[in-house]
Amino acid sequence: MVRQYILPNDSDTLPWQPQFKHLPQKVLFIQPPFTQLNTPYPATAYLKGFLNTKGIASAQADIGIETILSIFSWEGLTHLFSAVERKEPEMSDNSLRILKLQSTYLKTINPVIGFLQGQDPTLANLICTRNFLPEASRFEQLADLEWAFGSIGMHDKARHLATLYLEDISDFIIDAIDPHFGFSRYAERLGRSAHSFDELHTELQYQQSFLDEIYLSLLHEHIVESEPSLIALSVPFPGNLYAAFKCAQYVKSKFPAIKLSMGGGFANTELRSLSDPRVFEFFDFITLDDGEAPMLNLLEHLDDKRPLEKLKRCFALDEFGVVTYYNGSETPDIKQRDVGVPDYEGLPLKQYLSVIEVANPMHRLWSDGRWNKLTMAHGCYWGKCTFCDISLDYIKVYESTTARVLVDRMESLIHQTGERGFHFVDEAAPPALMREVALEILKRELIVTWWTNIRFEKSFTADLCRLLAASGCIAVSGGLEVASDRLLALIDKGVTVGQVAKVTRDFTEAGIMVHAYLMYGYPTQTVQETIDSLEVVRQLYEHGVVQSGFWHQFAMTAHSPVGMDPEAFSVVAMTTEVGSFANNDLEFNDPTGVDHNMFNQGLKTSLFNYMHGICFEYELQEWFDFEIPETSIAPDYIANFLELKELHEFKANKRVVWLGAEPELYETEDPTKGILLIESQNESIEIPVKLVVGEWLLEVLPNLSPNAEARTNLGQLKALYEEAGLGKFEKFWKGKVFRELRDCGLVVV
Repeated sequence: MVRQYILPNDSDTLPWQPQFKHLPQKVLFIQPPFTQLNTPYPATAYLKGFLNTKGIASAQADIGIETILSIFSWEGLTHLFSAVERKEPEMSDNSLRILKLQSTYLKTINPVIGFLQGQDPTLANLICTRNFLPEASRFEQLADLEWAFGSIGMHDKARHLATLYLEDISDFIIDAIDPHFGFSRYAERLGRSAHSFDELHTELQYQQSFLDEIYLSLLHEHIVESEPSLIALSVPFPGNLYAAFKCAQYVKSKFPAIKLSMGGGFANTELRSLSDPRVFEFFDFITLDDGEAPMLNLLEHLDDKRPLEKLKRCFALDEFGVVTYYNGSETPDIKQRDVGVPDYEGLPLKQYLSVIEVANPMHRLWSDGRWNKLTMAHGCYWGKCTFCDISLDYIKVYESTTARVLVDRMESLIHQTGERGFHFVDEAAPPALMREVALEILKRELIVTWWTNIRFEKSFTADLCRLLAASGCIAVSGGLEVASDRLLALIDKGVTVGQVAKVTRDFTEAGIMVHAYLMYGYPTQTVQETIDSLEVVRQLYEHGVVQSGFWHQFAMTAHSPVGMDPEAFSVVAMTTEVGSFANNDLEFNDPTGVDHNMFNQGLKTSLFNYMHGICFEYELQEWFDFEIPETSIAPDYIANFLELKELHEFKANKRVVWLGAEPELYETEDPTKGILLIESQNESIEIPVKLVVGEWLLEVLPNLSPNAEARTNLGQLKALYEEAGLGKFEKFWKGKVFRELRDCGLVVV
C-alpha cells in the first residue's frame, strides 16, 4: 500500500508530546533520501540491534525508499504530471515526449514496480516485447540485449529495461520538477565541500519542493506512529544531507519537544571542526564515529542521568550558544562482539527494488538483490594508504571478532529477513578471518551467498580462493588504484601490479568475480603514467581476471596522510582556512601541472567497454580527443605475471581441508594399483593411485572435511602419511596425485 503524501497544516495539533522524565527513551532512526533502491543502508539497523541488547525501545524508517515508492506509483505519477502541467515549465523535447505519454506511464508504473520487487516474474515476457514500456532517451544508448543477457536471460533483460524506464522518469523529474533529484542522492551538490553553511541554510528557507512534501509527510506518519523522544538521522553521504536538514527543520516546527541528532559518514568526515551555531537551529546533537556508545550516553543525558559535558564525541551548543565538542565520557566504545545483531524490523524489506543499471554481472551487485549487511572487522588491518582517512577511528581503530559470532549473526539475519545474501561492508576484510568464516559456514552446511571488499594481497592464494568460493563467496572488490608500481609504493598500498594480477587470476579461476577500484590524478602522476595505467587495466580485462571497475579522480582529504602533510607528497595545499561547516576535501596544486580532469571521459568510456568485453583491440588514443603518448607497457606485461605458477610452500601449521565428495576406490588388473573415483558437481574424476595410497586416502579424506571434529594441519598430515609407511611425504606433496586432489577439492589454507 502506498502512503498518501498529505502534509499537516500549521494549525494541526499534536496527538501527543513526549515527556522525557517520565517515559523510557524511545529512538526513531531515520534514513533520509536517498541511498539505495535495492537494500537498506545498514546504519540504522546496526544501532537498533545494539539498543536491543540494552533493552531500549527503538524504531526505524527508510524514508528514501518510501519516497521512491510514493512517487513511482499510479498516485505519485498522477500527482507529478498534474504538478508539471500546472507549472508549465520549459522542458526538453525528451520531457515533453514523456508528458505526452503520461497515460502509458500511469498504466505501466505499478506493474513495473511490482516486477522489480519480485512480485510478478511473468511480466518479464511482456516487458521484453519492447511494446509494453514507453521509451524515452535512456533507451537510445541501449546495449545489444542479446549480447548482454544471452538468448534465455529474459528476466534480467526485463529488469534492465525496467531500470531504463525508471531512469527516464527520473530525468523528467530533474528537468521539470526538481533538479536536485537522484535515485541514490538528493541535492548532493549542497553537501559537497560545503565549507560554509550559508548556501545550504539559504536553500532550507525556500518553500517546500514537490519531493520535500512527500518525504516530510512520510516522516510525520512515522513520528505519530512511533512517538519518539529522540529522532536520530543517519547521513552517510552528501546526497543525504539536505533532506536530513529538511526533516530536522520540519520536526522542530511540528514536534518541538522531540530532540534531534545526526550521525553517519558525512558527519564523521566533514563536520569534525564544526563551529556554525545555525546548524543547531535544526539539530540538538551531532555525534561522530561509532554510534553505539555516543547514542547510549545521549539517551542517558536526555533522561537526566548524564550531564552534557559527559557526552561522548558529541557537538552541541553550550549555555552561551557556542558550538562545543563534548567528549568527557568514560564509556568505552562497544566491542564488535557486543554490538548485537543488526535489526531490520520496520524496514520494508520486500518492497526494495532490484534494478540492473549495467549488464556487467559484478557491477550490478550494488543495485541488484537484497543484501543483509554485516561487518567482519572494524577499521582496516592495513591502515597505511596515504590517500585514505587513516587518522579517523573508522579506519584507524582495527578490531576483529570471531567467525563463530559472525556466522551466528548470519543465521540470525536469515531467520529475521528470509534472505541468504550477505554483503560484508568492511574497509578491507582480513584474509585470516575470511578463511575462518568460510570454514564455519561450511562446517554448519549453511547455504549463503556473500561478497566483500579486500586488499589484493598475497595471502589470497588459489587454495584460499577456492575455499571462499565453496562457502558461497561470489565476488570481491578491491583497490588497484593507480595501476603503477611507482605510485602504488608512494600510496603505500602494500601491493604491486604483478601481485594484483596473480590474486585476481586466482579469484577468477575459483569462480569469484572481481571489481577493481581505480584512481587517477594522484600527486606527481604524469600523463605517461595515466596512459600506462589504462593499458594495465586494459590487459587485466582482456585476460578476464578483472570483471568490473570504476575510475575515481584523486581527492585530497583533510584526514589522510597527503592532506595532513601535503609537502611530503610534493603537493601545495590551496585550502588554508578551516570552514565553519564541512571540512574534508582540500584544494591542492600538483607541481606537475597536469590537468587530470581531461582524462575523465576517456578513462570511463574505455572502462565501460572493457567491462562489456569489447574494444580491447582499440588503440588507447581512440578514447581521447586530444593527443596522448603511446603506452610504455609491453603487450605481454600482464600475461607474463599470469603465467607464473603459484609456489606451494610447505608450511606445517596450514590447515588441510577436503571440500570434495567422499571418494571411492576401485582395484585394477594390477594388484598394486587402483583408481580413486571422485564425483564432482558436474563430472566424475578418476585418479590413478597406488592401492595402498588410495586406501590411506579413503581413510584420511573424510577426516579433513570442514565439519570434522578435529582440524588437521599439513604437519599432521605428513606424520600420518609417513606413519602409514607410504614413504616421504614431500614426494607425495609435489606429486601428480596431490595436484589432482587439489583440483578435486583439497585445499591447504
